[in-house]
Amino acid sequence: MVKNVLIVDDEPDIRELLEITLSRMDLEPYAAANLNDAKNILSGQTIDLCLTDMKLPDGNGIEFVTHIQDTCPEIPVAVITAYGNMDTAIKALKAGAFDFVSKPIDLKALRKLVSGALKLSANETTNERSTDNSTSRLIGTSAEMQKLNKTISKLARSQAPVYIRGESGVGKELVAKEIHLQGPRHDQAFLPVNCGAIPTELMESEFFGHLKGSFTGATSDKQGLFEAAQGGTLFLDEVAELPLHMQVKLLRAIQERAIKPIGKQEEIKVDVRILSATHKDLTQEVEEGNFRQDLFYRINVIELPVPPLRDISEDIEILTQHILEKIKENYVLDNLTIENDALAKLSSYSFPGNIRELENILERAATLCDDNNICINDIQLPEENSTPAEENSLDNLTEQSSITLRKDQLEEYLEEKEKKAITAALEQTRWNKTAAAKLLGISFRQLRYRLKKLGLE
Repeated sequence: MVKNVLIVDDEPDIRELLEITLSRMDLEPYAAANLNDAKNILSGQTIDLCLTDMKLPDGNGIEFVTHIQDTCPEIPVAVITAYGNMDTAIKALKAGAFDFVSKPIDLKALRKLVSGALKLSANETTNERSTDNSTSRLIGTSAEMQKLNKTISKLARSQAPVYIRGESGVGKELVAKEIHLQGPRHDQAFLPVNCGAIPTELMESEFFGHLKGSFTGATSDKQGLFEAAQGGTLFLDEVAELPLHMQVKLLRAIQERAIKPIGKQEEIKVDVRILSATHKDLTQEVEEGNFRQDLFYRINVIELPVPPLRDISEDIEILTQHILEKIKENYVLDNLTIENDALAKLSSYSFPGNIRELENILERAATLCDDNNICINDIQLPEENSTPAEENSLDNLTEQSSITLRKDQLEEYLEEKEKKAITAALEQTRWNKTAAAKLLGISFRQLRYRLKKLGLE
């Protein structure tokens, strides 16, 4: 079935160029020179995609974007902006536009945009994207999770940069991947990168690539992250960790949709959707001069907050069952159950480490429990793990090393003590694991799990 595309532009040459291009893509173009004519066509024809100029005789493109969002939100609409006018493009994206293309129109970029938008439109008409969130891979039935899933479905229909805000451990990467999977880029690469894990001196090469011989140690050509994510999504986790000099280069790449590998003379056009996240308060980082305001403005076109686990406590039970199923699969267990009082204990805890902390607590409980049944005593919460003597030990450690031990450092401290105890038992038994497990008062399976968990294998 032929797809219909509505073109709205008051310049006859632009309308003709677009009509010819779309016809060659086996699409049926409908052209309008103003908003009034466009609205009449929209009401009388089945339209699969709209392309609209920003400046029109009787209004502007953002008005038309808003009109489509109100009357037929299933139709993707892309705006045509003046060259370099990113502010206007961002306003259109905030209003609900699918994407934008700049004048003079790059026909190759236009064809990609049209193909992506029509793929999205096809998903809508065949009901591939469910309105009841049944296609979401995010677990939870609380009102907050239903709201998050609904917002993700809307954001998946756009190409606007999204800033995912949330505490450490809430699953920001999972949210980013869900946006990608529900959108028209789902069959292309989703490339997550932790900005804080890349050495400063290698950042430009990692992001944009380099040519052989462009600097000492460049023994071969290297493809950067932007090129590797071509056609897909690049997820910048912990984006606040980027140094200021790299923020400038990232800003240009986002604005120009082009990159220049180290050693290459000409720029390479890139078609990548940018999603970003950090556990830090980016607004505060901007105020303190650690993050560029113009870059914040570009990546934060739409902000998506992810709720902490304490705000969706009614989902703890369903999340627990989901995590236990994964543990069963990973450790090849026939059965793994949890008692109601253990669930109640979990539901009453505030989880400062969010879902990541819940996973750690359940993994430990699954290892300690008898007969693969987790009872209340198997659920070890951080505040229960330090006796008065241990608290004094922590205080001494704090005073001696001038380190302030926070709640999220307690787990690391306890693991270190556990490592020492297990190592001592293994040395005493000449590395006989069965004898060491007996000496420690745990099962061989529990010891094997601990060795793997603590990296002592």
